[in-house]
Amino acid sequence: MALKDINLSEIKDAARDVAGRVGEAAHDTVEKLKRRDILTAPFMIEMIRTATNMYDHGWDERNGGNISLMVDEEEAAKYLDLNAVLREIPTGFDAPTLDGKYFLVTGTGKYFKNVQYAPEVNLGLIRIKDSGRTAELLWGYADGGKFTSELPAHLMSHAARLEVNPENRVVMHCHPGSLLAMTYVHDLDEKAFTRTLWQMCTECIVVFPEGVNVLPWMLCGTNEIGVATAEKMKTARLVVWSQHGIYGAGKDLDETFGLIETAEKAAEIYMKIAHLPLRNTITDEAMWLLCDRFELTPREGYLSPREA
Repeated sequence: MALKDINLSEIKDAARDVAGRVGEAAHDTVEKLKRRDILTAPFMIEMIRTATNMYDHGWDERNGGNISLMVDEEEAAKYLDLNAVLREIPTGFDAPTLDGKYFLVTGTGKYFKNVQYAPEVNLGLIRIKDSGRTAELLWGYADGGKFTSELPAHLMSHAARLEVNPENRVVMHCHPGSLLAMTYVHDLDEKAFTRTLWQMCTECIVVFPEGVNVLPWMLCGTNEIGVATAEKMKTARLVVWSQHGIYGAGKDLDETFGLIETAEKAAEIYMKIAHLPLRNTITDEAMWLLCDRFELTPREGYLSPREA
């Protein structure tokens, strides 16, 4: 080939193309090195600990129960390439206010006792899009699984709680034995149910001054129970599913776990004494004193008017 036949412009273009590809590869490599192992993420460690603790408490037998934790995009980006979508999973419902939100969610059919041993199989991190109709899987469900069948109830409850308190980032569902038993023998009226729990432990009105909401038995895993739960979540962070379990919401996993734990302790005490004559109780006046002490406002109309 003669020198005159060489196209310098094409050579420059090719060189620029190679340099660009090398630059992109180098950038990708640096970005991967900057990202940390997601199993070391604080939100992941706490999720694993919480799921294990819930199982140890006997609240999540077999594959019963589910948890969803909203994760900040900036936090997720420290551990994952947010452009690397593993697959898309239809959700079967609409949640437009959650578009672009990230959630770490337990998987369907997964046993809480196994979360600590294989988190990448039993958990998944998803991003919501298409007005809530699609979940982009960014990590997890490594065996080809998907999110909990209760995802509609979870995301609808997230949307409801975020309207009330933007700091609420957790929705937790489980089957605490005493609360479940209580729904068989106690009036399901929300005021009556709440007052009984408040009277069982001094700290109950302090921990959940807004009380507890109650749903009659409904078919689980449906949009209908999700809508009903979300409506109840507008006025309380605890929603009892009669003959099934409870839903709790809070700002973090600790708060939400503690919320359910406190209600369950109260229900346990109730189930121990319900068949006995009641000689003493926490009076309404005593509960007003607790509200004063901790600067709380109890659910309107749930306590008798204060004594003059």
